Amino acid sequence: MPLIVSTVNVNGIRAAARKGMLPWLQSTTADVVALQETRASVAETTAALAPAVDAGWHLVCVEPEAKGRSGVGILSRQRPDAVRVGFGGDEFSSSCRYIEADFDAVTVASVYVPTGEAGTPKQDDKYRFMDAFAAHLSARIEALAAEGRDLLVCGDWNIGHTEADIAAWKANLKKSGFLPEERAWLDALVGEGGLMVDVVRRLHPGVAGPYSWWSYRGRAFDNDAGWRIDLQVATPALAERAKQAGVERAAAYDQRWSDHAPVTVQYR
Repeated sequence: MPLIVSTVNVNGIRAAARKGMLPWLQSTTADVVALQETRASVAETTAALAPAVDAGWHLVCVEPEAKGRSGVGILSRQRPDAVRVGFGGDEFSSSCRYIEADFDAVTVASVYVPTGEAGTPKQDDKYRFMDAFAAHLSARIEALAAEGRDLLVCGDWNIGHTEADIAAWKANLKKSGFLPEERAWLDALVGEGGLMVDVVRRLHPGVAGPYSWWSYRGRAFDNDAGWRIDLQVATPALAERAKQAGVERAAAYDQRWSDHAPVTVQYR
């Protein structure tokens, strides 16, 4: 069946709801919306999105491990058939950075990859997450294929894959988000011969962007000096069904309800 999916890092669900996310939910044609960085408890997230839930949206979300940090969720028109939180061993089994839900023959996941910081323990934490997540994806793809299901992983991956994905890539060569190890990891996943497909890049080959995150500092948004780090990564059969993809960039700086913009893909 046709499926429209959006993914967005809300940069705090309570603030996003106050700034304009709720009207966006009223107007969107998306069937599923993957959320990252809710930075709120389940009760707080549910309260912030109460008008949307009252209007018919179904919400599943994860309790953050630390107050005001991380948090992921999924909004959907259809009640999920099943929901699973976390992955891998003890460290990420209850992760507030990953949730997946089944909708008919498609499993949709929301992931929030750690930001990292080059040369610090935060980057080591990011690499551990990446290693465990890659193993999880490989196992999930195999298990879902045996059930005749596709996997779509949406989220803030916090990695610019190529020079086309960051406007100021030369200035970020030694910074987390564009380190060689990070880019190689993503290339193994979605590069030529990879297990999955970067859907937006497949539909927009050979162009800069389209960017989905812009710093609040300076004139990054006005100059479209952004990063393309919000991805929809699909198993090949589902990626083949993608017919249109775009970034729902706000018309003006003061109309933004997050420093990220929704990335929306239509699947046949």
